[in-house]
Amino acid sequence: MKIVSISTLIVHVNHRGDWLHVVVETDAGITGVGEASHSGNDALCAAAVEQFDAILQGDDPREIARIRQALRRKDGGRAYNTALSGLEQALWDVLAQSLGVPLHVLFGGAVRDRLRLYANINRHVTDRSPEGFARAARQAAEQGFTAVKMAPFDEMRHPYRYRTGPKADWRPGVERVRAVRKAIGDGVELAVDCHGRMEVSEAVVVGRELAEFNLFWYEEPVTHTHPEGLAAVANSVPQPIASAESVFGVESFRPFTAERCVDVIMPDVKHCGGVMELNEIAASARMRQVLVAPHNPAGPLSTGVTAQAAATWSNFYVLEYAWGEVDWRSELLSPAERIEEGYLILSQEPGSGHRLNAKTVERHGVAGASMADSSKVRFG
Repeated sequence: MKIVSISTLIVHVNHRGDWLHVVVETDAGITGVGEASHSGNDALCAAAVEQFDAILQGDDPREIARIRQALRRKDGGRAYNTALSGLEQALWDVLAQSLGVPLHVLFGGAVRDRLRLYANINRHVTDRSPEGFARAARQAAEQGFTAVKMAPFDEMRHPYRYRTGPKADWRPGVERVRAVRKAIGDGVELAVDCHGRMEVSEAVVVGRELAEFNLFWYEEPVTHTHPEGLAAVANSVPQPIASAESVFGVESFRPFTAERCVDVIMPDVKHCGGVMELNEIAASARMRQVLVAPHNPAGPLSTGVTAQAAATWSNFYVLEYAWGEVDWRSELLSPAERIEEGYLILSQEPGSGHRLNAKTVERHGVAGASMADSSKVRFG
């Protein structure tokens, strides 16, 4: 089997970003697809995919280890690493399809046939008032999600701010959390994402303010590039700390696994290096009993791919689901992702378990010179 072409295919989502896919076509009639969304620069990501196309045409797509090693660049930057992660997913998709098995079979088989989800409401919420957050969280809970995540600290984007006192810039965020907790009650778990916007002392103060809301985690109060700071916060607040959504490569996860600076790590299959890297990161986390809750505020394809890997882990915790972004999400994949009572049902179809739906791609696709012609790509 040989690679015929590697290209990108983008579907438009909203003002927060599109879903970018890497498409690998082979001379055996098998098409593999991976997701490479949210690199921060779709043009750079697509340019990296063009490089892969020039390098890999004629290669065997099943030689995944060799291709990973040839293209891997620890210092390649987020866009390059996201492109590589999407390519690697697509290669695994090709391999599993060629064998007629779902991807999890290649990793020893699943230990669970459904995976708990939490609804990330942040990309849905445009009304950023406490009432706006509360309304979205209540709707997610009514749909059966047993856990919700919000990112309430809009006022903390700038470095020059009040960190203490009655006018502290974190106080509106706390009121949003208060409104959401009241709306969903104590029976639905609640996580808070801070996007790494705080200093250590500030994060400790805010973490203690949030204690009354019984969070199931406090996410990146300090940037992932400051693991010592995360550890200091973890030792000073009552909530579990989660981090590492943007870290690439198992080696870079060492502070989060071997040294355990946080309670939960959040590798993202779109950024960490792909499916195999995701598995290696999860395995390394077992050394210090660190839970793994994959970061995944993206499209249904990355959700399905992540599920194929995470279904085989002993230390899987919960999987992120981008709730309420678009009303056609369920139409993008064939078969559509199945969500029942807040759980994703693991697909048993070959490959990643899903194909892109050509009609939905045609309806929402973004035109571009370097992207796949959806009329020529074999989908489901």
